[in-house]
Amino acid sequence: MDQRLNARHRVEEAILELAAAQHGVVTRSQLLGIGLTSDGVKHRARAGRLRRIHQGVYLVGPLETPLSKLMAGVLACGPGAVLSHRSAAVLLRILRRADDSAPVDVTSCRRHRGPRPGLRIHRTSRLEAEEIAEVQGVPVTSPARTILDLAGSVSARELERAVARAVRQGMVDGEDLRPLVARHSGRRGISRLRALVATDAEAAFTRSEAEERFLALVRKARLPEPRANVLVRGFEVDFVWHAQRLVVEVDGFAFHASKRRFESDRLRDAELSAAGYRVIRVTWRQIVDGPEAMLVRVAQALVPTRIR
Repeated sequence: MDQRLNARHRVEEAILELAAAQHGVVTRSQLLGIGLTSDGVKHRARAGRLRRIHQGVYLVGPLETPLSKLMAGVLACGPGAVLSHRSAAVLLRILRRADDSAPVDVTSCRRHRGPRPGLRIHRTSRLEAEEIAEVQGVPVTSPARTILDLAGSVSARELERAVARAVRQGMVDGEDLRPLVARHSGRRGISRLRALVATDAEAAFTRSEAEERFLALVRKARLPEPRANVLVRGFEVDFVWHAQRLVVEVDGFAFHASKRRFESDRLRDAELSAAGYRVIRVTWRQIVDGPEAMLVRVAQALVPTRIR
């Protein structure tokens, strides 16, 4: 009897140790490898000690963490799978979380039959070792590979922001991105990333500086402080004063690099205007060379609404 109790105790300890290392998440195959039987897995699931997240993937008791959902997605796709695309960008903090209900992006070299609820699986033939990283125990695409994947799945605006944030945080530079761009020349969105890296890298990277300088000028002038990089009517804007219904956008070179981009920005402005927001666009040159005139424009846009 004591031996059986000791064996059961060892299994329980092993489950908890494994779960603690994986943000509370374990797979059925891992549980069987520890020594739990198929009936034991079913019994724990019925008792609520294992909560099914995906087929063959469980959350152990109360051990859930903010990264459990992401870890579960990776484990559900089997060995070698990694968090990728927008999910990776959010974990790496180069894109902001848009929607908690969005599916988890996972890249896998294996074939998967049928859809997996809650997951968006991207298949690739190969992931190089330098394209894989780890964040808080979660396997994830490297910052450079994540940006490559974003090039074909997010807007030009979000791509520019992601590159700028990654560079400012010291995650990547042009030397990291250029080999990937060359190696994946046929991928969707690669021309957009190639242009950004080759000709507009400086403009994109200084965009974040421009936002910081603009905010510093607003504070120095003692104007009401805006919220930065938030969603307004489904669009991420640089700065917004919600009470005054004013949006300020910092324009970069990439936004005027094509007629299509120009038209997209104007449509965006029109939709914000229809929702009752005024939109003012400022450039790096205006922030650096003419900050007083730029601030006057912003202050004049704020005052009428404030005194009504």
